Amino acid sequence: MRVEIWSDIACPWCYIGKARFEKGLAAFAERDGVEVVHRSFELDPAVAPAPGETVVDLLAAKYGRSREEAQAMEEQVASNARAEGLGYRTEGRDHGNTFDLHRVLHLAKERGVQSELLDLAYRANFAEERSVYAPDTVLAIAADAGLDEAEVRSVLGDPDAYADAVRDDEREAAELGANGVPFFVLDRRFGLSGAQPVEVFTQALQQAWESRAAAV
Repeated sequence: MRVEIWSDIACPWCYIGKARFEKGLAAFAERDGVEVVHRSFELDPAVAPAPGETVVDLLAAKYGRSREEAQAMEEQVASNARAEGLGYRTEGRDHGNTFDLHRVLHLAKERGVQSELLDLAYRANFAEERSVYAPDTVLAIAADAGLDEAEVRSVLGDPDAYADAVRDDEREAAELGANGVPFFVLDRRFGLSGAQPVEVFTQALQQAWESRAAAV
């Protein structure tokens, strides 16, 4: 059974949702029969960060909140992340365009290390003092995931490399009715939106598995 997960590296709920899903999958008796594929989704394809602007500044502007209110929003998300054992820093985090990261994630998918690279990208973005929008960081985490540095450099240097794969993922998400992430599709039978509780993921996996068995 295949589970497809549409997500964006800039999305904190995708970071949390991946952790919760993996806990839900670990509790699923038929977990060894599940293939997980991560798919691309850009929350803001046109984003271009202003010099020195942080995520808190971005949230304040986007939602018409004070900087203090935006900081409180970040603290609430951080509390959810930390409850799952994830690191999360709420000060000084930057933002940017994630298209290149998605292209490299497609390379990682071909090399069998997609989930590993996604974890490293989330950790760098949300937990560490590293900008995932800097090419040097992308090269470093890609190498840590097991990718060849020269191959990653080649992808980053060619704007067409895996670009169609990213856009195909995004087009398919739109066809499935996904307008936000994380978005989970189980065996093309069931869909779940958002960073659901762990037990909800386990129940959904069980339901999809039983539905699949019944259809055979």
